Amino acid sequence: MRPNHSTTPRLTRILGSLLLLAAAGAFTVGAAPVPSAAATTPLDRVVPAPASVRPAGSPYRITRATHVVVDDSAEVRRIGAYLAGILRPSTGYPLPLTQQGGGIRLHLADGPFGAEGYRLGSGPHGVSLTASTPAGLFHGVQTLRQLLPASIEKKTVQPGPWRIAGGTIEDRPRYGYRGAMLDVSRHFFTVAQVKRYIDQMALYKINTLHLHLSDDQGWRIAVDSWPRLAAYGGSTQVGGGHGGYFTKADYQEIVRYAGSRYLEVVPEIDLPGHTNAALASYADLNCDGVAPPLYTGTDVGFSSLCVPKEVTYTFVDDVIRELAALTPGRYLHIGGDEAHSTSHADYVKFMDRVQPIVAKYGKTVIGWHQLTGATPAQGALAQYWGVDGTSAAEKAQVAKAAQNGTGLILSPADRLYLDMKYTQNTRPGTKWAGYVEVKRSYDWNPGAYLPGAPASAIKGVEAPLWSETLTKSADIEYMAFPRLAGAAELGWSPAATHDWARYRVRLAAQGPRWKALGITYYRSPQVPWPAS
Repeated sequence: MRPNHSTTPRLTRILGSLLLLAAAGAFTVGAAPVPSAAATTPLDRVVPAPASVRPAGSPYRITRATHVVVDDSAEVRRIGAYLAGILRPSTGYPLPLTQQGGGIRLHLADGPFGAEGYRLGSGPHGVSLTASTPAGLFHGVQTLRQLLPASIEKKTVQPGPWRIAGGTIEDRPRYGYRGAMLDVSRHFFTVAQVKRYIDQMALYKINTLHLHLSDDQGWRIAVDSWPRLAAYGGSTQVGGGHGGYFTKADYQEIVRYAGSRYLEVVPEIDLPGHTNAALASYADLNCDGVAPPLYTGTDVGFSSLCVPKEVTYTFVDDVIRELAALTPGRYLHIGGDEAHSTSHADYVKFMDRVQPIVAKYGKTVIGWHQLTGATPAQGALAQYWGVDGTSAAEKAQVAKAAQNGTGLILSPADRLYLDMKYTQNTRPGTKWAGYVEVKRSYDWNPGAYLPGAPASAIKGVEAPLWSETLTKSADIEYMAFPRLAGAAELGWSPAATHDWARYRVRLAAQGPRWKALGITYYRSPQVPWPAS
């Protein structure tokens, strides 16, 4: 995850662009990088970069006569309603949902799309969006949004015109796991704030929301069998003051909303360290039977569940059982990092006891990469958060686990930790992993990042956002944008499309869209943002 910051060393528009390219031929994966910020191709606008774009013919223009044509399917109708809900306020058009007629058609069909891919075709008579799954259609809708002017995102009627350039985009993700993590433990964020971040993640085809629900400073999920965890352990946060927690209904609403945006929620209960909020709530969880006071600082590594006590495993079983019952997704994250107050032997014993509990309740284990110091369960994923300076021995340990079948999620702190400051002058943020400007965050290859780890072991990437210095949605957004878009592209786009010179141009085009959406973002000097 992350060490103690103070004491522990630690590691306009795309509309005409397709037409401009038509004379030159189709863009496909592996094309030469665009050398200039003035160059105009579809990939200079769409983030993440699509796998293939073939420009052709005249554009389609959305007018008052346009319909959103959907299959006779509840899921497709829901996605159609979502699209119409985005387009209606800015266009002022009714955009009714129908099952026939001309306009923008959303259609499920067999094809080479995979679980999340899609094909988007546009011409003078309409737009067709086809996928094998509703998730694919939804991701295609996100691309369609970016093929329209940024003002399409506004909530009042705008002048238009609303043209979608002629051509075909065929697209599917590089990795199946494309995540972002939000720490609600150091500072608590409400259901509404989490939903806002979910919408921002969905725009860039992120499909996993990792919620860090417990830590030394706060326990943020109600557990009926251990009620003081939330009522007392969730009562404060970093710096003091009122904390908060999610009721089970709150958490289920987050899960439901994330599902409507095709994100899977991965809940994390960090164990056996990072547990002071739990230890303060129940004295029996401490080896000496004495509950410590609540903690509002930012040090790490000082807390641990009592590994020898059997009540520890009753506690873990109850928490995992209740949380698993609320979580339809595949995974449950058990933390496992910075357990400095747990001996190695106890750590191994603890993980040997806890991982089967996760399996008993139908979930697959994810743990921070320190889990590879024990014996990861079959099918478990290890989330690597090391930095360039992480020891060769630690990297080798993770690589060996990957060679033996443990899948990896890459979250290198000096690349993808969104709480790292951009520069020494930016606020808020931390800097223990160094300053992480936009280029550094984007300009690396997950498939070849960890020496000795087979490319086949890399299941995806995740951008964690720790909240020691974050107190409001504007803080989340400022630290996440523009870096979250780059993390999304690393997870979605083919490796051959990754090129900083091209990407910074496409990223710059996102600025007006973020402004229209009311997203606070860092205007990095590395990116040629529009003047307005």
